[in-house]
Amino acid sequence: MKILKTNILVCLMLINFGMQALHGQTPSQPMVKLHYGQVKPAGWLKQQMRENLDGFTGHLDQLVPELINDPIYTSGRLHRQSKAKDLGNLKSGDAEGDEQYKWWNSETQSNWWDGFIRHALVAGTPQEVQKAADQVAVMVASQDADGYLGIYAPDLRYQFTSENGELWAKTTLMRGLLAWYEATGDTLVWQALVKGVDNVMQNYPAGHSDPFRNDGQFAGGLTHGLTFTDVLHRMWQLTGNQVYGNYATFLYRNFSSHETSEDDARLPSIFNPRHKLHAHGVHTYEHIRPLAVAAAASGDDELNRALTVYMQRISAVTTPAGGAIGDEWIAGRLADATNTGYEYCSLHELLDSFATLLQTTGDIAAARCIEQIFFNAAQGSRHPSRPAIAYLKTDNSFEMTGTLNGHPEPGRDQTRYKYSPAHQDVAVCCNPNAGRIAPAFLQSCWLKQGDNTLVAAIPVAVSLQTTMGTTPVKINTLTNYPYENKVTFKVQSREGVAMRLKIGIPERTTVTRCSREHTEEAGFLLIDDFFAPDDSITVEFSFEVAVLSEASGKKYFARGPLVYALPVEATESEGRNYGPGFSDWYYTPLHQKSYGYLPQHDARFEGGKLEVTLMNLETNVPERVKLVPIGQTLLRQAAF
Repeated sequence: MKILKTNILVCLMLINFGMQALHGQTPSQPMVKLHYGQVKPAGWLKQQMRENLDGFTGHLDQLVPELINDPIYTSGRLHRQSKAKDLGNLKSGDAEGDEQYKWWNSETQSNWWDGFIRHALVAGTPQEVQKAADQVAVMVASQDADGYLGIYAPDLRYQFTSENGELWAKTTLMRGLLAWYEATGDTLVWQALVKGVDNVMQNYPAGHSDPFRNDGQFAGGLTHGLTFTDVLHRMWQLTGNQVYGNYATFLYRNFSSHETSEDDARLPSIFNPRHKLHAHGVHTYEHIRPLAVAAAASGDDELNRALTVYMQRISAVTTPAGGAIGDEWIAGRLADATNTGYEYCSLHELLDSFATLLQTTGDIAAARCIEQIFFNAAQGSRHPSRPAIAYLKTDNSFEMTGTLNGHPEPGRDQTRYKYSPAHQDVAVCCNPNAGRIAPAFLQSCWLKQGDNTLVAAIPVAVSLQTTMGTTPVKINTLTNYPYENKVTFKVQSREGVAMRLKIGIPERTTVTRCSREHTEEAGFLLIDDFFAPDDSITVEFSFEVAVLSEASGKKYFARGPLVYALPVEATESEGRNYGPGFSDWYYTPLHQKSYGYLPQHDARFEGGKLEVTLMNLETNVPERVKLVPIGQTLLRQAAF
């Protein structure tokens, strides 16, 4: 058995991406997402998305109705006399100031509706699709005659010099509307989107306005608004109109010209060699996307160099399981399996940023990073059997009773380290984003590249329906990947089709068999061929066991794309109840055992588990133990 000692997967990807970007090249031709709904989940992914709809992704409006039903986009738009609402949270760990709480419900509502709409479209019942359609209709009807979509009355809109939710509320709303338009072709929704984006560009004209002007204090909503580039990037892809890309570049440049608390992604910070990532984790990771889109739209060497430096810094704050520091501020630290937590929102935003990098660079290594997050840290932050997620989680999770591994935090009412269907005592942000991460992953599984190439970036079980030229094509991916190493692609078309198929090669694998003549290039299997009306390709991989290292020197075990962990037995206690079947859950370990790494670990894989020899640090005696995928654990030790 071959044991590999590797650096963090993310770092490997970034070195590859960075070296090419430094020489003014892109690793490959850019890729474009297919319309939402053209890729539908199958297998375990479909089952999980259905479970999400049966859980809080389908019922958050019933669990926190006062937040979801707040008419902040319609009759309750914010004006100069508006007061901050009571959101039911403890505000412990949040930045000071009430202005942020005024716009929070827009984020809660729209991110939840975005996830619900996307789930309903690909895994929902007719009733759930109708519920999504009704909400879309309400939002389209809320648009003013001039095109304004948002949360502010005329006395406030576009008139800010500090904290506000103008662009952020539009971003979270329009992302969901874009999904609905792509899946249904609803022209009324498309017209509303075009008018809504035009309204922004008219009121914040490029080169003649200051949308990110602020007083240098914490401005979370204002700086979240930089992700309006998500909307612009997709509009650019759907229309081919460069004006959207140019406006995204303007927004990033304007953001970069102003001092702010969320300054990690500003050019002056990036090009300061002494700068350490320190800001709110979610902002730091979501701001990869505006920089990547601006670099792609402008072709500017400075922005490409900045992206290289920035991504190298991101690698240092990310664990091998994909957990990027987000508890809540990065604070100049390096990733550590026991002492740095990651927020579910951070997991989603970093995954979505790698999805943007996959599109703008065409580098398959970005897909490997998407897998790293989704298969490991994200699954490991979901409750394996209840509709709940952890707001904060660590790779080495020895206790989930509110604080970091049970440690007391004097003067701070920390409750983020628990499983909950809403986390209202903190903020209802992570649960809505937990409904967005599976759709973002799903839409990264298949992409198009150029006119005749389909890209299976992540070979998970899904069903694809698209056209190549004028020929309808359906491809079913049959597999239990990443839990098995065999993948079959069933290709169906009416009269056959000639095309190029690119299949991403997973991390820490070799290709042992492919049933079709092929070549390998830049992390892909390439097949240029004519596919008969009912054709198939089978690929088998050999998953290698690897020992990965994080910045602190702790060791992880991985096999193929999965990171493995030692489960810790625990007692369970129930907390707040939000309704039948929806409660908070806490976990206390039954023992305080911990284990150390042994170079002579003799790792062996059998029956879905990884058997290794570790040092029992209590008895100082080597012990044979069985590790499972980190996503199958509640409490665990993943790093040794």
